[in-house]
Parts: sequence; C-alpha cells; structure tokens
Amino acid sequence: MGNLFGRKRRSRVTEQDKAVLLKQQRDKLKQYQKRINLNLERERALARQLLKDGKKEKAMLLLKKKRYQEQLLDRTENQISNLERMVQDIEFTQIEMKVIEGLKIGNECLHKMHQVMSIEEVERIIGETQDAVEYQRQIDEILAGSLTEEDEDAILEELNAITQEQMELPEVPSEPLPEKIPEASPIKNRPKPELVAAS
Repeated sequence: MGNLFGRKRRSRVTEQDKAVLLKQQRDKLKQYQKRINLNLERERALARQLLKDGKKEKAMLLLKKKRYQEQLLDRTENQISNLERMVQDIEFTQIEMKVIEGLKIGNECLHKMHQVMSIEEVERIIGETQDAVEYQRQIDEILAGSLTEEDEDAILEELNAITQEQMELPEVPSEPLPEKIPEASPIKNRPKPELVAAS
C-alpha cells in the first residue's frame, strides 16, 4: 500500500489540454463581460428614470452598484488579457518544441550519415574519381595523337559528304505544270432573292 501512495502518477493532461482549458476560461470571462455590460446599460437607464421620478436616493444607490460592476469589468479585462497571453505562450512553446524535435531528428540523421561515410571514405572516392579522369584524359591523348593528317582530311571529307546528303533537295519536274482554269461559281450566277420577288 505504501507503493500506491508513494508512487507519482504521470498526469494525462497534456499542454494542449491546458491550452484548451485556458481558452474556455477566457471565453467564459468574455461572456461574463457581455452580461455585465448589458446590466450596466439597464442600470444607467433605470437611474435616469429614478431621477425623473424624483427618487434621488435610489438612483444614487443604483449608480454605486453600477460603479462597482464597472470595476469588476476592468478586473475581468485584465484577467482576459492574462489568459490570452498564457494561451499564446503555450502555443508558441508547442511550436518551439516541434522545431526542437525536428532539429533533434535532423541531427540524428546527419550523425548516422556521417558514420556511414567518413572523411577518409570521401577522400578515397575523390581520389579514385580524379585517377579515372586522368586515365581517360591519357586515353583521349593517345587516340588524338594516333591520327595522321591524311586521317584528319578523310574525316573532314566524310563529314562534308554527310552534310551534302542532308542538304540535297528533291528534283524539280521537267514537264510544265497544267494551268488551272477558274470555274464559274454557281453562287455568283444565281439571282438575288429580292430581285426575283420584284419581277
């Protein structure tokens, strides 16, 4: 039994729940403010009526009550401001926590990637790449150096021949093309409807 009372229970209320609770409290205070404002308007109108009726004492008492409610309204406004500030602080803290969690995950990923690929491994890969590039350059130089001037001329002639083949145009026919005779359009020869009706 000692363990039951001595063990701390983890609260199931999250920061999100607390923020929701604070928002509900703020909304209730705003409803209370509206109610007090309506009462103040009624009491002001009632105080005017009492003064018209000559009941100055009652009007004075009603104005004192109204003044007290206005002070309550001011306090309520301060409490609402405090609650809204707390809600904003909680929401901003939640955003910060998400950012920190994201940074933590990012750092873990970077750490794992760095373990997979060490600086020595990167230097080895870069060295091998440079060696391969150098080897290819040497092959290119050998191939370029083995061609004679006659080979170079033959390559240029073949290139010109290919270019000429691509530029050859189709043959022009030697026979003259038939002339086109314009035909009379049946629409032009047809009489206009107005003229037919007139005759």
